[in-house]
Amino acid sequence: METVRIGLAGFGTVGSGLARVLQENGDWIERRIGKRLAIKTVLVRDPAKQRAAQPGPGAAFCTDPSALVDDPEIPVIVELMGGIEAARSLIERALTAGKHVITANKHLLAEHGTELFALAAKQGRGLLYEASVAGGIPIVQALKDSLSGNRIEKLVGILNGTANYILSEMTTNGLEFDTALTQAQALGYAEADPTFDIEGVDTAHKLVVLIRLAYGRDYPLKALPVRGITGVTQQDIEIAREFGYRIKLLAQVRDVEGRLEAGVFPALVKHTFLLARVGGNYNAVRLEGNAVGPIMFHGQGAGSLPTASAVLADLMDVCRPGFLPDNTGFGAAPLSPAEILPPDLAVSCYYYRFTVADRSGVMAAIAKAMADHNISIAQAVQKGDESGTDVPIVFLTHAAQAKAAEAVAAEIDAMAFTRKPTVLFRIL
Repeated sequence: METVRIGLAGFGTVGSGLARVLQENGDWIERRIGKRLAIKTVLVRDPAKQRAAQPGPGAAFCTDPSALVDDPEIPVIVELMGGIEAARSLIERALTAGKHVITANKHLLAEHGTELFALAAKQGRGLLYEASVAGGIPIVQALKDSLSGNRIEKLVGILNGTANYILSEMTTNGLEFDTALTQAQALGYAEADPTFDIEGVDTAHKLVVLIRLAYGRDYPLKALPVRGITGVTQQDIEIAREFGYRIKLLAQVRDVEGRLEAGVFPALVKHTFLLARVGGNYNAVRLEGNAVGPIMFHGQGAGSLPTASAVLADLMDVCRPGFLPDNTGFGAAPLSPAEILPPDLAVSCYYYRFTVADRSGVMAAIAKAMADHNISIAQAVQKGDESGTDVPIVFLTHAAQAKAAEAVAAEIDAMAFTRKPTVLFRIL
């Protein structure tokens, strides 16, 4: 039986998971594709490092990318190093050398995906990336293949397990943000520097990848509005619960009369919605196609074996007889730029929390400011405060444009009775 020899760049959590699955499921893989898959060479920083896992029989460690790129026995390279420049150089060299490439590098794809896809198309090679979004959830292939006949009207997802774990702990166990973050780090769900996760950057990288797949358009990362969860407090979590909502960090894109409205932001989600029930470090993607209707994907968004499962799916794909690359889901033609709806024209319902002096006329002044900006109030409540002087007033609104919602917040913040900056969240 033919053996396909693999060059692997990086042998961390996912790389070691891939090696384990290849060894444990080898016979099953052979039945599926009629070939054996074996890791031949692994690119690492330190070959002498003691490792709990091994890449498989006969595999060798190296420190020079040329050992992968220039080896004629290696037809496919798996890039699991992370980062930008070294990974980009390796992928470019591999594609130019006529090798297929599989990557989990959403940051690289978000920043330089269009150039890499163009190179892959020129070389007639596959550049596959199922593991770059939502770990073990097969959303990339679903958009490229199973749902390719649909016009995607809307896609919304929970794409970062660290942020979702923190918000889940704040909601379920009443933890403050900093405590929940420390707990996530202790469990290995968050990095020592969690900035990309809690500021929404990691989610933004993944959303850019999904937009290309869903719409066949390139939405530049720098044009994407991104807001993380560092401003979410236990107070807002509790108030949202009282109104029947949960707060989640969402990635969203939708087609608004031919223009794409997209962004990453914390939002209130009705507790009866499936997205609101996605807990811990899990991910979920909900989309609506004009033929299939609403559909939901849910599963582990990270981890050694779930992510390795996604990498392995791509490996098996490129090794099947007759494989034809369709890296973007829209053939080899370059993706055209997206027509973008300006973020300040996006329409949503909103949650406001104003912290104000406890005196007469405040509620009326806030209501007037909203009316002046054509924002209709759906619900309002004034809550007591232990200080007896500063009180939170909460408004839930009907649909309004973002620029109007922000204008109200700025106007109220400038008033003499305001004690703290206004908290403003979208409502899904």
